[in-house]
Amino acid sequence: MTTITDPIIGSWYKDVENNLKFKVVAIEESDDSIEVQYLNGDIGEYDHDSWYSSTFDYIEDPEDWSAPFDDIETDDLGYTDTDKHKPNPEDVDIEDYLD
Repeated sequence: MTTITDPIIGSWYKDVENNLKFKVVAIEESDDSIEVQYLNGDIGEYDHDSWYSSTFDYIEDPEDWSAPFDDIETDDLGYTDTDKHKPNPEDVDIEDYLD
C-alpha cells in the first residue's frame, strides 16, 4: 500500500507501517521537502517521492494533539476545558473564521 493522499499543512497522518502519528507543518516546493512533527514532538522531513511511496493515511486530530507542543501554555490554546478541547466562545469571533 502506498500513500495516495496529498500532504496538507495542518493535517494529521498515520504512518501505518511504523504506527507513527504526525502533522504536516510545512511544505517547501523549492527544495522538494515536506516537514512533519510527530506526536512525540520530534521533527521529520520527507521528499515528495518518499511521501508517495510510504504508507501514510489521513487521520483525525489525535485526542491530545497538543502533546508535542509542551512549551505552549494551555491558556494560549484558547480552550475553556483542555480535556474537551472546546474553544472559549468569548475568545472567538467571526474574524477568526474568515481568516
